[in-house]
Amino acid sequence: MSLLEFDVIKQYFSKISQSASTSNISLAIGDDAAIVSIPDNMELVICTDTLNEGIHFPVGTLAYDIAYKALMVNLSDIASMGAVPQWFTLNISLPEIKTTWLEEFSKGLADLAGKYDINLIGGDTTRGPMSITITIAGHVKCNSGLKRSAAKVGDKIYVSGCTGEAAYGLACLTGSVPLKCEDHEFVSRLNRPTARVELGIGLLDVANACIDISDGLLADISHIAEASHCGIQLYLDKIPTPKINDMKQAQQYALSGGDDYELVFTVAEKNQQALNNLIKDLDFDITCIGEVVEQTGVRLLDVDNNLVNLDILGYQHFS
Repeated sequence: MSLLEFDVIKQYFSKISQSASTSNISLAIGDDAAIVSIPDNMELVICTDTLNEGIHFPVGTLAYDIAYKALMVNLSDIASMGAVPQWFTLNISLPEIKTTWLEEFSKGLADLAGKYDINLIGGDTTRGPMSITITIAGHVKCNSGLKRSAAKVGDKIYVSGCTGEAAYGLACLTGSVPLKCEDHEFVSRLNRPTARVELGIGLLDVANACIDISDGLLADISHIAEASHCGIQLYLDKIPTPKINDMKQAQQYALSGGDDYELVFTVAEKNQQALNNLIKDLDFDITCIGEVVEQTGVRLLDVDNNLVNLDILGYQHFS
């Protein structure tokens, strides 16, 4: 007997609606809509992302990893705003019902939801090409959320972790480069990224502007330049790169590769000590890679302070 839509929801997803504290949820899965409440003096932060098979994850990706990444990329957007994640919805389209696949998918979703103490509160299940859309909501103190548009000339620019590792992992999976045993950590960075939620929350009242890196460091930091009406100057030798043998290729991945979901942010000189204090409590690296300048656009300087041609990196200009 095949499972119907409501059977799938009840068997595989209802339990995720009970995986976290529920004091702020009046009504979750099982009705036409969810009802939630937010604390006083807080604003709601909402974001959504869709992942399609063959575009956002390779065909054959493990169901657990698909669920993990689908939720994590939304958590990363929440992190970039400095918000506390609270609830999410799931819209999933599947060509057919496979119970083993659903078991692994729901397990990946439940494990991550439990880690961040968030609840699944609704969604939709349909038949069609495999596609997963998650919408996540959280809250942040009124008028304190991090934005792309608040960078100031003189700010230093920082990036968390290392960019380009997920892009190299994808290259390994697709056969662009040979997959060696030591490369599986890069594949893991692609399939199971880490949202810097703790860092985002810690950057409130410390950073001026912030964005998460989904499309590549250069592409995403250009959004800060455009929204803040300022310029970005980066130093090639300061940018962390994947630990692979080909340095030029490593730099290419670090600058233009997507799917890392690290945070890049700007900090004024007056808040440098506060940032240093925050860094002491983190278990990953934070690196200063440049500064905000008056001249609009994004410029990259090599070790000799010569301009690097960004066109060869596939960078899309906004200025």
